[in-house]
Amino acid sequence: MRLCIAAALALFAATAAPLPAVAGDGADAGAAPGAVHAIAMHGEPALPADFTHFPYANPDAPKGGRIDYAVQGSFDSLNPFIVLGDGARGLFDQYFGMNVFESLMLRSRDEAFTLYPLIAESIETDEERSFVEFTLNARARFSDGLPITVEDVIFSMELLAEKGRPNYQNWIRAAERIEKVGERGIRFTLREDAGREAPLLLAQLPILPRHATDAENFDRTSLKPPVGSGPYTVERVSPGELLVLKRNSDYWAADIPSKRGFDNFDEIRITYIRDDNTLFEAFKKGMASIHIETDTGRWATGYDFPAVQDGRVIKDNFEFGLPSGMYGFVLNTRRPVFADRAVRHALVSLFDFEWANRNLFNSAYSRTKSYYDGSELSSHGIPASEAERALLAPFPDAVLPEIMEGTWAPPVSDGSGRDREFLRAGMEALKEAGYRLEDRRMVGPDGRPLTFEIMLNGNSGVPLATSWTRTLERLGIEATIRVVDSAQYLQRQRTYDYDVILQNFTSSLSPGAEQLARWGSKSRDLDGTYNFAGVAEPALDALIEELLAARSREDFIAAVRAYDRVLLSGAYVVPLYNPQINRWIARWRQIERPEATPLYGPQFQTWWRSAS
Repeated sequence: MRLCIAAALALFAATAAPLPAVAGDGADAGAAPGAVHAIAMHGEPALPADFTHFPYANPDAPKGGRIDYAVQGSFDSLNPFIVLGDGARGLFDQYFGMNVFESLMLRSRDEAFTLYPLIAESIETDEERSFVEFTLNARARFSDGLPITVEDVIFSMELLAEKGRPNYQNWIRAAERIEKVGERGIRFTLREDAGREAPLLLAQLPILPRHATDAENFDRTSLKPPVGSGPYTVERVSPGELLVLKRNSDYWAADIPSKRGFDNFDEIRITYIRDDNTLFEAFKKGMASIHIETDTGRWATGYDFPAVQDGRVIKDNFEFGLPSGMYGFVLNTRRPVFADRAVRHALVSLFDFEWANRNLFNSAYSRTKSYYDGSELSSHGIPASEAERALLAPFPDAVLPEIMEGTWAPPVSDGSGRDREFLRAGMEALKEAGYRLEDRRMVGPDGRPLTFEIMLNGNSGVPLATSWTRTLERLGIEATIRVVDSAQYLQRQRTYDYDVILQNFTSSLSPGAEQLARWGSKSRDLDGTYNFAGVAEPALDALIEELLAARSREDFIAAVRAYDRVLLSGAYVVPLYNPQINRWIARWRQIERPEATPLYGPQFQTWWRSAS
């Protein structure tokens, strides 16, 4: 087992490593001799140094007009980089864009994991990735006109390492030394066990202005409009309700290749709405420019209003190449009721997907069978390779035999909702775990009934949860549903105060360090991570190290497939289906988009508003 990220894992421990040392100016100025324009996690970048724009952007897209987004929830902060508070969307995210804050490099959404120039015009590293050096673009400016300096980058790293989200702290402390090189260069000397992904992660951290950031109070929520280097500035804030962004006419990066065809609206309005039905009604009335549909029934029959019929609203069905990810009910293993893997597997087997798919979704979905369904990273349906078996050999009990052989699949019912064989199989699984029926209640070896609560953020998950509880009730299992508002849900989620939640773990073609916060042991007992299931499994820790250390695509695939097998064997999530966020999008006709859809799906930053 390689120890490539032991230091990174240690960042989640109670005693963190010291901040990287910071040095003064080096001797050289300008870009380093070995600098290149882009970096890929595996292989080579697809676009050459003289590329003119990303293939999924229209470099001739017109500028102007407004786009209105509507999202579910609320916000109480304009700082998206800290654990405290509910940060507003659209400031620094991959969904609505890095509109206010930017990073050193920009990720292409048409490649597995490749970065191109943004604040940094070039990057240099070695074969071992023992260091990474960036050269800043001399034109780079914050929105107040002041230049972005190496000192701003160092300030950002130190501040985020001390007060940022745990994943940011993790990324930064992979560096043991940060030093200024010449006028515009910054060099990170990486720890021996930092991992090969470290240069790419550092390149994606937000760069903050030293002169306009309140470092002392950075870890507290704030609604003060921030200064960033992005294409937009904050124009208006109505806490919890509305955020308005205005395009900066002097945006420094408007003409660099990685931003051509991006940031086309003069104004972005993001309205926060409490529930999904109200979101849809807002779209129908023209209060939102687009609507991302997740309800199969509504997509099939709900778009019969006049604007669709006369062509003013367009329905787009996108196909793109991401793995499925894992959408399902997360079982919090911090709770004693879910401590036994056998019990978790029994509960997984008792979700009647066929009934739910037929009655709730017009049979639109197929069941998720892997955390990476639909891609070469999936372990489903194929036996483990010799390389996988070698990785798993130190952990003989981590993978169930049927998952190792590729024969496992979730149980299938006849879809009637009364399939006796389906229920009998679930009952047998519970009996093997030591449970029994007593007075129509399922009780464990300790005589306690099997009961738990499903916590939902709003009403949208109620039909799915009701479907599951209906089946469980037939076997004497009492599962109740509690619907809470967004603020309460977020607080309880951060402190893991729940039995079961409904969660979507999105996936990419290059899973990496984000897995630490999702499934790594050191993230289990830290508030604010994504380890919602409370997992502490040595095999997962080891396999995260392996996938981060992989140099070839073949080694990487073997590590991810082995990792997938351990996750499935752990039964931490009741697999549902792939919701394919951004697959179904309705838009008002004046909002136009490029013809090409990138590998990662539609990118709203490249859309524009027509004059008509």
